[in-house]
Amino acid sequence: MKEMVINGVRIRPGQSINIEIAIARLPTHTLIDLPVFIDRAKEDGPTVLISGGVHGDEMNGIVTVKRMLEEGLFKPKKGTIIYIPLVNVYGFLSNSRTFPDGRDLNRSFPGSNKGSLASQIAYILTTQIIPNIDYGIDIHTGGRMLSNYPQIRVDFKDVKGLELAKVFGAKFVINSNHIDKSFRKEAFKLKKHILVYEGGESMRLDDLAIDEAILGTRRVLVHLGMIEEDVNHGQSILMKESSWLRAKMSGIFTPIAKAGEAVKKGQVLAKISDPYGQVKVSVKCGSNGYIVGVNNSPVVNAGDAIFHIGKGA
Repeated sequence: MKEMVINGVRIRPGQSINIEIAIARLPTHTLIDLPVFIDRAKEDGPTVLISGGVHGDEMNGIVTVKRMLEEGLFKPKKGTIIYIPLVNVYGFLSNSRTFPDGRDLNRSFPGSNKGSLASQIAYILTTQIIPNIDYGIDIHTGGRMLSNYPQIRVDFKDVKGLELAKVFGAKFVINSNHIDKSFRKEAFKLKKHILVYEGGESMRLDDLAIDEAILGTRRVLVHLGMIEEDVNHGQSILMKESSWLRAKMSGIFTPIAKAGEAVKKGQVLAKISDPYGQVKVSVKCGSNGYIVGVNNSPVVNAGDAIFHIGKGA
């Protein structure tokens, strides 16, 4: 069996272990650790990373991985599962997507052990985690007041990644090129395949998003032969491209269409009006597709993204 060493700790076949990787200290001198939970079967097989909280305000991912751990949902018969429920501890403490200096962890790879806090955590993931894995499921949400319908984002040119995205079985699979300095691209450079799951919005728990993340992860682990369970196959709609429909005027935003729905060109998706009911404008869809994301803010400004429309492959 291949040797697995994380932060100087050797994980043996059949071993379940928790590792706390020291990161830095808060201004109060409180030590901040990155907890990593590893469950390794006696029999060799793939290693899958399941991570949440790369952005500290994306609670659905944190709660999803927490549920997997506390409910013991997946006990591998083959291979290894590595869980990191909360990658960005600093963002979590401040209810923020980023680090105290405003840096985005998911734009800080491969990182440096002498760089910013974000860069140091990126470096830990690059040197300690990515070399040990074969695949990953990185769980995200939309932004503040921006809700994503459960979806997988993967580069369609990544053949293995696309295969696993279809296995995951979220309703939508969206073509998303690898972004420079992202966790996913850094892993891909080392021939590792990470699926980015999106569901719900930041700072708000969403049962559908959490349940779909768990179900999709179960399908992937069954497909890889790591667990033995009966699981239904998901039916995904592949999206070759997607774009945001933007508000043409400022005002009170009243959506009519909902996330997850199929829409047609010319269909009225929402109304925008002034606070006095004197001016009303219909928001019409510019093309056929599906709503994969929606702005939940009741007040919008001209130019704000209000509907994310995916177009079939």
